[in-house]
Amino acid sequence: MNYYFQAERMSVGYQGEPVIQNMEIGLNRGEILTLIGPNGAGKSTILKSIAGQLKLLGGTVYLNKKELSRMSGAELSRRMAVVFTEKLKTELMTCEDVAATGRYPYTGPFGRLSEKDRAAVAEAMELVHVTELGSQDFTKISDGQRQRVMLARAICQEPEIIILDEPTSFLDVKYKLEFLSVLQELRLRKGLTVIMSLHELELAERVSDRILCVDGPYVERFGTPEEIFRPGYIQSLFHIGTGSFDEENTSMELEAPRGKADLFVIAGGGSGRSMYRKLQRERKAFATGILYENDLDYPAAGALAAEVISAKAFEPVDEAVLLQAKKVMDSCSRVICCRTAFGSLENANRELLEYARQCGKTIPYREGDDFRWQK
Repeated sequence: MNYYFQAERMSVGYQGEPVIQNMEIGLNRGEILTLIGPNGAGKSTILKSIAGQLKLLGGTVYLNKKELSRMSGAELSRRMAVVFTEKLKTELMTCEDVAATGRYPYTGPFGRLSEKDRAAVAEAMELVHVTELGSQDFTKISDGQRQRVMLARAICQEPEIIILDEPTSFLDVKYKLEFLSVLQELRLRKGLTVIMSLHELELAERVSDRILCVDGPYVERFGTPEEIFRPGYIQSLFHIGTGSFDEENTSMELEAPRGKADLFVIAGGGSGRSMYRKLQRERKAFATGILYENDLDYPAAGALAAEVISAKAFEPVDEAVLLQAKKVMDSCSRVICCRTAFGSLENANRELLEYARQCGKTIPYREGDDFRWQK
């Protein structure tokens, strides 16, 4: 199959020593590829090799059927933009000056900007919300602001493909979302192809068309997010030994409290997650239920609870499950209910709460209460 971007048997590394070998990558125009993997696995090395900053140790990279190594510097600078984390030498340059350097592949020998060039710079700065920074010294703004200015620089270069190394590292949650939304918009509007690395797995799962999993010396997996985020794989890729990662929900939890549960939590519908994490922080082992297997609380419960009493989704709760929950509750000294009301299909949990009250084990609780458990 002919791809817009293609790497055939690509090997990358330093001083003749390979880090990753024999990579095979194919992307259609306008697709977003994200590299994920442990620190030091070779993600930046791959990106620098594609960008031409490192010489390939083997294989060939094509852009629209043409070898990158055969492109002139002028042609490559018009077709590819690069945003890496290295600091630029920008003494006495404003943010607008820095963004405008993205137009140099199109300017004459003296680097003078035309009205068309200035319009492209203004549009790019507006896209990433840095217009108000235009006159400020680039060296005196925050790391997150610099990252957005550098994206504006790459956008006004009007490339066909953009290479980004950890572009969201210095951005707060607002600008992470805006940054990736801009990439999606450019992908749809201008057919921009994006190759980047990300640490935020939940963002990689949401923004990517393809994901490349790296943990040398060979590519671990290459595929769609649905193919990559399979149960247990991310835990294995990142060698997670403490805590857990849920691929289905792209959520992480810290290590569960150890020991026998002395507290039973009645939850469901997402009401229990904050309580589970509060108990984890206090290292209090707990049991919880009755949760349907598709409940919002279920992933966190599975990662943090000493025992989870569950029921099959969309089915009435079996009497044996209710009896099991009561038996576990009998072994706990206290019960907390995170629910203020129960739905018509939650009679089992309603009965469970009434049983706890009869046993005198319930602890009054409102969402947001800040308290410590008595010993």
